[in-house]
Amino acid sequence: MRRPHRPERSGLAVKLLVAAAAAGVVWVFGLFQFAGWIPARVADTQTQTDAIVVLTGGSRRLGKGLDLLSQGLSDTLFVSGVYRGVDVQKLLKIVKRKPEELESRISIGVATNTAGNATETRDWMASRQFRSLRLVTAAYHMPRSLLEFRFAMPGATIVSHPVFPDNVKQARWWAWPGTASLVISEYNKLLFAWVRHGLGRLAEMSGLRAPIGTQAGTTGGAR
Repeated sequence: MRRPHRPERSGLAVKLLVAAAAAGVVWVFGLFQFAGWIPARVADTQTQTDAIVVLTGGSRRLGKGLDLLSQGLSDTLFVSGVYRGVDVQKLLKIVKRKPEELESRISIGVATNTAGNATETRDWMASRQFRSLRLVTAAYHMPRSLLEFRFAMPGATIVSHPVFPDNVKQARWWAWPGTASLVISEYNKLLFAWVRHGLGRLAEMSGLRAPIGTQAGTTGGAR
């Protein structure tokens, strides 16, 4: 005996398929929007700041941060995300710089992810009463880094200074499998970070979590 057809189940399946298709379209649209946010050049090369902050993870980032320090764009460099056990002297030897020239102007942190980079930088800057920074990281990493840093330090002035790894092809990025995979990964991480911060704000509004404040007692700004 055949079971009677249940149109409500078919209708639900159609609605789920339509919703999934719509979500896919929105995700793809957002992906290309995100790719457009990846900087193609350094927009500000002149503004001096209280600190230069380098996020480790790429071959050119630290070298660029040291170059900017030598150029006088700041008196202080903070390198966030250094392996535990690596001190400033070892770090400078890795990039073949003379420790005696720069060592006293460099501090390091040991964060293991971008959110950690932002929070340890916030604490380091607050301890020195800094209010402005030049952020050095890879171009593809800059949108998520700015999201995390602006959330952690809403009162700070942040000047972005992207670097451009040779293996990341920003022009026609979708045609390069390695770059496409990297961009998609960064986009998904940005979405998760955005959702995390959104839920955090809801928790603050409901009184379940103390609000993220600005750097109390800090002074100064972009120099």
